[in-house]
Amino acid sequence: MKITFLGTGTSTGVPETGCTCPVCSSRDPRDNRLRTSILVETNNNRILLDCGPDFRQQMSHIPFGKIDAILLSHEHYDHVSGIDDLRPFCRFGDINIYAEPNVATAIRTRIPYCFGESLYPGVPRIIMNEIDINTPFRVNNIEITPIRILHGKLPIAGYRIGNMAYLTDVSLIPEEEYTKLKDLNLLIMGALRWEKHPSHQSIDEAIEKAQHINARQTYFIHFSHNLGLHHEAETKLPANIYLSYDKLELTI
Repeated sequence: MKITFLGTGTSTGVPETGCTCPVCSSRDPRDNRLRTSILVETNNNRILLDCGPDFRQQMSHIPFGKIDAILLSHEHYDHVSGIDDLRPFCRFGDINIYAEPNVATAIRTRIPYCFGESLYPGVPRIIMNEIDINTPFRVNNIEITPIRILHGKLPIAGYRIGNMAYLTDVSLIPEEEYTKLKDLNLLIMGALRWEKHPSHQSIDEAIEKAQHINARQTYFIHFSHNLGLHHEAETKLPANIYLSYDKLELTI
């Protein structure tokens, strides 16, 4: 399984518009973060997790090819607003999107021109598949397990694919969901900044959860500029826990 981190930033991206802090002014490419999304390639399948406003730019360095499925964590703009840019990828056929019912409804409401019987030529050809958070499903020959997490008070979805799990925008993982996170080779999990936040976990809170899950490797995502400089922040992490950065590629 190959995982490409297409974006590792929070909803504002890094640098944040109008900010001149050391992180936003940094020349280290690891401090320049597009909105969070990953691409998973396994068993001849390409699965995109979240599709935010930077999708077109993020895919510019990826070999052009079929996207077999898109898994959406929730309906916030920074995770779904790239769906219109799927148009070129529809040359390979309609694209299946998987999301919880409330997220599917939000997408249909925001881009109604992608749904209906008579579609305007050139619109993204997508198939919306509604999932049950308690029921695994398959994309071709790949089994995917949804995982309930909380983003503040909002219930959202994480996903396990094989021995990899993607949990963005986490503030809480219900205790019963930890059983779905056993024996992971790779945990990818949101960790906004060092200070506490009402709807995202801090770095320290993320470390605590990561050590409880005990994956072989954990990579944090969804950072704000308040993380600090990448090369300084990563030295503060325990063994086997790392900071991700845009265009990082891992094979497990």
